[in-house]
Amino acid sequence: MPEYPAELTVSPLPHPPETRIRVPGSKSLTNRALVVAGLARGRSTLTGALDSDDTRVMAEGLRAIGLAVEHDREAATVVVEGCGRHFPAREAELFVGNSGTTLRFLTAMVSVGRGTFRLDGVPRMRERPVADLLLALNRLGADARSELGTGCPPVVVQADGLDGGFAEVRGDVSSQFLSGLLMALPCAKGPTTVEVQGTLVSKPYIAMTLDVMAAFGRRISNRDFKRFNVEPAPYTARTYAIEPDASAASYFFAAAAIAGGSVTVEGLGTGSIQGDVGFVDLLEHMGCAVDRSKSSITVTGGAPLVGIDVDMNAISDTVMTLAAVALFAHGPTRIRNVAHIRHKETDRIAALAAELRKLGAGVDEHPDGLVIFPPDSIAPARIATYDDHRMAMSFATVGLKAEGVTIEDPGCVAKTYPGFWEDLGKLRR
Repeated sequence: MPEYPAELTVSPLPHPPETRIRVPGSKSLTNRALVVAGLARGRSTLTGALDSDDTRVMAEGLRAIGLAVEHDREAATVVVEGCGRHFPAREAELFVGNSGTTLRFLTAMVSVGRGTFRLDGVPRMRERPVADLLLALNRLGADARSELGTGCPPVVVQADGLDGGFAEVRGDVSSQFLSGLLMALPCAKGPTTVEVQGTLVSKPYIAMTLDVMAAFGRRISNRDFKRFNVEPAPYTARTYAIEPDASAASYFFAAAAIAGGSVTVEGLGTGSIQGDVGFVDLLEHMGCAVDRSKSSITVTGGAPLVGIDVDMNAISDTVMTLAAVALFAHGPTRIRNVAHIRHKETDRIAALAAELRKLGAGVDEHPDGLVIFPPDSIAPARIATYDDHRMAMSFATVGLKAEGVTIEDPGCVAKTYPGFWEDLGKLRR
């Protein structure tokens, strides 16, 4: 991993960017593919895999339960020797860092094995909810509990396989509960029906989960993302190509919107299975030009930006990026229906409101979102990042146009994008 300073001041670009870039592989796809490859029988090769803190703790988790995982970082490939639900280890301590994805996916995954598995992470992880997943797993025959009785980690799983049957899972806190459950259930002893309670947040991430499962041979019945029927059957090992990360691409699309010029992200196109490619639709509504092809997307800025009113539930990982762009728009921007992002690495709604105000914006904070009133001029500010990679990367784009934006703890980007600062520097060429 690169070495990072304690803080970093982003200088405005000397000219509008004219840049082509390829961002690293999708974290969401990499971690899903790691789990499914581990549950498959045989050797799988993942190409284009992301190397970041989140994917490393996932890989280490697989190794802790006895799976062979070989990561060639230069080639961006990972080879996983899957063993179905017969994990070699019967006891393991799994450290998930600050990765909610790893926590939820591995909790479900180890439930199909046999043995005692304990999952824990950094202090913030002990505030992140997992109770709804534990309840669903226990209804299917697991013995999974919150060790401190808080509904959060540490989690202890006394595993003896999942029986299958019927379970409900809440959809309004995190789609990761459902994703973790669905990926594990082909390894259950019997068929399973899962029903979603309430409104499912971040639905495109469930579609992504189903796509990865299908790529490894397991297509499951899905009734409008409310009811899923899963038959027990093994996954098939394979070679699987991982797309560039659409959430990471959003920062470079935002750079074009904020600083003018044109940025093309290669390898991410109209055939992407990632919902966050929809971020460019929002930029288009704000006044940018967007050119889409099968192999790339180009955003061109320079025209005046206008504020928008948008429901971002489906692409909530890009809420912070849009908030940065909103500072440069004419008129307010309202972001709605993203209450669940209060349960991420930090309370992202509260954190956004606090840091946007430092820059001079007016902000109305609501339970499920916020309204941003752009300032006449952006004030210099030190931006707290709350150990949240997306805070750092989103607010860095503000400094490409405005003077005096300093990002505290810039190293937090290592969670999903270790080379972010180097790639951001390519906009200056």
